[in-house]
Amino acid sequence: MNYLPLAARVCLALIFLKAGISHITGFPGFVQTIASKSVPLPGIVAVGTIVFLLLGSLSVLVGYKAKIGALLLIIFLIPTTLLFHPLGSDVNGFLKNLALIGGLLMVMAYGAGPLCVDSAGGKAVI
Repeated sequence: MNYLPLAARVCLALIFLKAGISHITGFPGFVQTIASKSVPLPGIVAVGTIVFLLLGSLSVLVGYKAKIGALLLIIFLIPTTLLFHPLGSDVNGFLKNLALIGGLLMVMAYGAGPLCVDSAGGKAVI
């Protein structure tokens, strides 16, 4: 059972880590996508998004300050969901992001679990 929180963190973190890397490798297109939604300063928003994705996913993945990492990813997901996956036009994307937020809220509520960088005496600390 000690491996279940680790498996959950890996499953949650990989989608965000992959997205962060993809946004770096396709940066100009990523900026254009953000600009298409009339977001001000799309270049700065793109860089901030990449930072949130990478820091948040790595934090959750390894279990170092996982609650803060989960919060960064939730902060990323809320506007992303509302702008790029609105309920009326992209129900599956909206619900997927809602599920991700739910998983990240579990990390915030219960911590990273016993197999993490922050673990001390078998309990996650933050």
